[in-house]
Amino acid sequence: MKSIWFFVGLLLAIMGLIITASAIHSLFNPPAKPKIYSHLHPDLWWGIVMLAFGILFALLNRRNVA
Repeated sequence: MKSIWFFVGLLLAIMGLIITASAIHSLFNPPAKPKIYSHLHPDLWWGIVMLAFGILFALLNRRNVA
């Protein structure tokens, strides 16, 4: 059985990947009316952070307990 933290890591990595992809898309196709502080690209930063922690959680908790 796998640890619950392995699956938490997978979910974080998948969500981080989706957010990062969306942020990269918005870099090349900016919205017509940007939001406040959009020049800081918080979606890109949080996507990268979530992706990194998701991969870290998944790798550290991938062991099989039989």
